[in-house]
Amino acid sequence: MLRSSVILILSIFILSSCSKNFYSPQGEFNKYPTPTAPDYSKLDFWAAHPDKEDMADKIPGNSFKDTQTDAEVDVFFIYPTVYVGNEKDHDHWNAPVDDPAFNKEVDKSAILNQASVFNGAGRVFSPRYRQAHLHTYFTQNKDAYKKAFALAYADVKEAFEYYLEHYNNGRPIIIASHSQGTTHAGPLMTEFFDGKPLGKKLVAAYVVGMEVPRDYFKEIKPCETPEETGCFCTWRTWEKDYLPRNHKPENNLVATNPLTWKTDTEYAGKELNQGSILYNFNKIKKQLVDAQVHQGVLWVNKPKFFGSAFVKMKNYHIADFNLFYVNVRENAILRVKEYLKKNKLR
Repeated sequence: MLRSSVILILSIFILSSCSKNFYSPQGEFNKYPTPTAPDYSKLDFWAAHPDKEDMADKIPGNSFKDTQTDAEVDVFFIYPTVYVGNEKDHDHWNAPVDDPAFNKEVDKSAILNQASVFNGAGRVFSPRYRQAHLHTYFTQNKDAYKKAFALAYADVKEAFEYYLEHYNNGRPIIIASHSQGTTHAGPLMTEFFDGKPLGKKLVAAYVVGMEVPRDYFKEIKPCETPEETGCFCTWRTWEKDYLPRNHKPENNLVATNPLTWKTDTEYAGKELNQGSILYNFNKIKKQLVDAQVHQGVLWVNKPKFFGSAFVKMKNYHIADFNLFYVNVRENAILRVKEYLKKNKLR
């Protein structure tokens, strides 16, 4: 999460070692004005929406199709932290949703590189929300921490309720998220899906980039096969043989191997990797990394690409989706087919 969700691997990895000023909120939460609230009746407050042309409509190369027009399923995608303080006026506890420059940054990073994964499986909805600043994860100011994340989640919840009332019309749903998006997806799934009637509409959830205990939900369980539905997949990607300093395997963390779609520790060779997306969205690189679950995290070999010799970081959080772009895409399509078949909707 060090550089948030600008998923262009090469450029970000190289830039991460460069000297640059970053801006973060200082002081109490109430010191800063609350950003303008989003109005989800207006398309401007959706980063992705089937009624507008957006970055979630893009496809890499010419091997895939954007099937949103005829899709029978919806995807509700919650994007990760993009409000990292790399602009002088981006130093509040919560991000603006009416800043064209910031919204463009969201769109060209997370929406293009992550939300687009799902345009072959369903109609993609992704609300703009007043996300918490990256610094919020590290602050000692507990009051600001709680209020910043509460404001962000309130937007996500309001957007989802608006989506249900105005767009869903009883359609099955995929929940997808990364990083801070997963911070909000967990409570959202607990409130609306876990043990609730809407849970029957859950095709699957891809809640990626954060620690998720195996028993996080009461009834929604980790997916254990590629075609299972009503379950969740999750992973955090690190270089092989490395574990984060604060890693606690006793927390019963679960990780999904996106090359096998199992949570066991079986090694999956890179020949199973159907394609990754690097700094050039339109170029798919096959067999870039392998994958193996270890103590609730996902280990991969160091990716080799032009400029990779300069990459020293072992945390591949920023590329959780990119490294397995095609595998995730194809798996979402498979789970949709299985869900529709099982529920006699096709």
